[in-house]
Amino acid sequence: MVNEYADATYGDRIAEIYDDTYLATFGDDTAKAASFLKDHAGDGPALELGIGTGRVALPLAAAGVEVHGIDASAEMVVRLRRKPGGEAIPITIGTFADFSLEARFSLVYVVFNTLFALLGQDEQVSCLEAVARHLTPEGVFVLQAFVPDVSRFDAHQQRVAAEEIGVDHVVLETSTHDPIAQRTDSQHVVIRDGSVRIYPVRIRYAHVSELDLMARIAGLRLRERWADWDRSPFGLPRWTHVSVWERADRS
Repeated sequence: MVNEYADATYGDRIAEIYDDTYLATFGDDTAKAASFLKDHAGDGPALELGIGTGRVALPLAAAGVEVHGIDASAEMVVRLRRKPGGEAIPITIGTFADFSLEARFSLVYVVFNTLFALLGQDEQVSCLEAVARHLTPEGVFVLQAFVPDVSRFDAHQQRVAAEEIGVDHVVLETSTHDPIAQRTDSQHVVIRDGSVRIYPVRIRYAHVSELDLMARIAGLRLRERWADWDRSPFGLPRWTHVSVWERADRS
């Protein structure tokens, strides 16, 4: 059915505007992410979950790290392949809720809240278990995500916000929030030159303490946590974190 939301829906729908929307805005974040991840990759290889159009993977590969990827959206990967270096990255098309690859990685990473695209706790735990299985004995898992702030939603658990307003366009975010399931269902609405395009995104967020518990269940333990890629100290009022876990059986 057209109205069904599947693993590839977000990527397939937003692929046409993803780079125009995010590459410039996240330019500084991308450079810092690539530097941080290179420091943690060792001799590689590295695996990105939700590799998308290669915003982080391509500069990381250009820095000398052997990068592999997984993504559910073939449309996003098509755009990665068109870029310099994109054809050289091995990519598996499919969900990263569970995966089985022959290679083992010194670094597995997921950026920009992408872990939350898995819409259930069981799927998120399954993902972390797969990560643990694919790490080398000295490997690490790196996650960039937001710290949930439910005060963003009104008394009816809704939110409507203007993300961008120009002379000939407006970009709106409309969301509903389920605090029990820790779910948000959103539409990014782009109105431009008389046309309306909508880009759906659904996530299941997890609090920092829950992520640590899920990681422990999966056989991982926290090594370090920062507020951002620049290794600034983590703690409120910062609303993002970069967390690094290692295998619990690491000596």
